[in-house]
Amino acid sequence: MELHQLEYLVAVAEEANFTKAAGRLHVAQPGVSAQIRKLERELGHELLDRSRRAVRLTEVGAAVLPHARTALAAVADVRIAVSELTGLTRGQITIGSVTSHNIDLPGLLAGFHEDHPGVAITLSEANSEQLVEALQAGRLDAAIISVPGAAPLGVELHMVADEPLVAAVSAHHPLATRAKISVRDLRGRELISLPRGTGLRTCLEEACANAGFSPHIAFEASDPATLADLAHRSLGVAILPESITNARPQLHALAVTRPALRGRLAFAWRRHGPTSPAARALIDRARKALPSAG
Repeated sequence: MELHQLEYLVAVAEEANFTKAAGRLHVAQPGVSAQIRKLERELGHELLDRSRRAVRLTEVGAAVLPHARTALAAVADVRIAVSELTGLTRGQITIGSVTSHNIDLPGLLAGFHEDHPGVAITLSEANSEQLVEALQAGRLDAAIISVPGAAPLGVELHMVADEPLVAAVSAHHPLATRAKISVRDLRGRELISLPRGTGLRTCLEEACANAGFSPHIAFEASDPATLADLAHRSLGVAILPESITNARPQLHALAVTRPALRGRLAFAWRRHGPTSPAARALIDRARKALPSAG
């Protein structure tokens, strides 16, 4: 008794037709008939009633069918187990990340590499817009992204940070006497921001658009620390995560109101589509290891 004979039997039973079963299995119809005949001779009983237009199981065939399905399912489980093991010994993972964040990504990857040294890990940096596109297209397995609004289409999120965005100025700036500023009050002011495509910039531009104007970006840089330095030099109003200004007492932070702006950082992966065993293992590890902001 051979596995492909059981596979042929199940296919014929489900299709009730030798030709359709052969087409489903991508084999020649005479081969299907011959192998099932060989199985019947080995068992000493006919398994199929061929006297009608639609092929039917005999009483013995009906008794054999569930065992054939169980055997095929067991073989499929073996193949999955082997795939899972080899995927974690010789797999590959592609990770993306925004350029500036406080997540211990090196620690996460180092721990994973220690447990799975055969898995090759590739890390690249880009802005959130580019990272989301790469996730959706399947070029990345996971990424750390900034999320200005709702979750991107087809992407799952583990929210790691969620904090206010503030307007930061130097101690000598005219706004340094105020505690808060509305989005409308940013109209016409020289602003300092991350580049387009980042979550922070998207959040700022959407808020300004809803208020009826486009922000005047006088300076932009990919590193929030550089934005803070520019603001400290009285070159404009920097839009920054609150945690950045808390670590810089030389800056004065104004709460942004109407609406309040928030910076949200997340570990992200595709919701649907093929995911390798190695990628699934890293995603599971990240969800357990990384802090949760909600």
